[in-house]
Amino acid sequence: MFCRCILFVGLTALLATVAGCPGGGKKEEIIQVKGNPLEDARTVVRRYADGKDLGSEVASFPNLVSSVRELDPARADVLEKGLADIQKASPADRKEKAKDLLQKLAPAAQKG
Repeated sequence: MFCRCILFVGLTALLATVAGCPGGGKKEEIIQVKGNPLEDARTVVRRYADGKDLGSEVASFPNLVSSVRELDPARADVLEKGLADIQKASPADRKEKAKDLLQKLAPAAQKG
């Protein structure tokens, strides 16, 4: 009787596991969320203005500039030059250069 009980519990657990996985062969989808490239650029520059050191994100600067260029070519030029200046600057000067660039990238004031 004890063996039948264990066998029944084991089979029930196996069936519950199989039944609990509908669509097990379902493919995963990658969903890309598109943000505002200009706001992404401001976020990066804001980190430097707050004193963060340059990191591996420097490799993504050309893509960031390219994304901003599709939205606002004039600001993309400003961003490109500003990021180059930040990279060339000494750690002591980097924060101020980033603050200046952040002001240049600020949203235009809306006219009432």
